[in-house]
Amino acid sequence: MTEKTPKSPQRAEDIELTEKVASKAARKIKARLDGAPGVWFGLGMMGLVGWSVAVPTLLGAALGLWLDSRPTGTHSWTLALLMAGLTLGCLNAWHWVSKEDRNMHEDNADVNAKATDKGHISRSNHDGGDPGDDHA
Repeated sequence: MTEKTPKSPQRAEDIELTEKVASKAARKIKARLDGAPGVWFGLGMMGLVGWSVAVPTLLGAALGLWLDSRPTGTHSWTLALLMAGLTLGCLNAWHWVSKEDRNMHEDNADVNAKATDKGHISRSNHDGGDPGDDHA
């Protein structure tokens, strides 16, 4: 059995640098192909998040005012339903923003995986091992 010699620190740094450069290059290529989102895209996203909070809040307040106009109860529904609408709107916005963030990170992971699959990054070609040998 032949034992593999450990990689030199310089060789490991070279591989790490190669991976970083390939990852950045892949992201730049994807950005060029997809096009930059622009100012209107950003404003639209802020508006979408704002409306996703404002609409449930206003609906809760309106429902509370309507319930308070009824002579059936001693409790004030306006403030309670306003807070419930605000909470629901914030949870909705948080869910939407986290979903978009997850999609962005998945897209970046896909770009990095495609760069690796196409041979831009190949550890086996840099460490002196066989291309089919994945053992470290």
